[in-house]
Amino acid sequence: MIDNRLIRVIALSIVVAATGGLARAAEGGPPPYQADLQRLAEILGALHYLRGICGANEGQIWRNEMQALIDAEAPPGERRDRMVASFNRGYRGFQQTYRSCTPAADLAIRRYLDEGARISRDITARYAN
Repeated sequence: MIDNRLIRVIALSIVVAATGGLARAAEGGPPPYQADLQRLAEILGALHYLRGICGANEGQIWRNEMQALIDAEAPPGERRDRMVASFNRGYRGFQQTYRSCTPAADLAIRRYLDEGARISRDITARYAN
């Protein structure tokens, strides 16, 4: 099983990536890291579902991290809607596949934690002031 301290570090890195002084897009256009944010939102949705069925007892941590990401980015209407849709897609995709924790679900969790941490590091490294 995954160490809960690792979860907290990755959750914190996601918020740091979003709030670390990222370069803002020109008025009206999406930022250059928009696709990464949408992927990160999808990962958060998947983790919200998978960690719940795998007995992590984390409550709403991944949904709260998604809300923190949206709050930090403050995306306008359509961008916000796409981010929320990505989160929901990640959640529902696994909800349709897994009803209980399996070795495959546990592997997916580890891979998503790694990918989410990589994305958050890459966004911060490329776009932080």
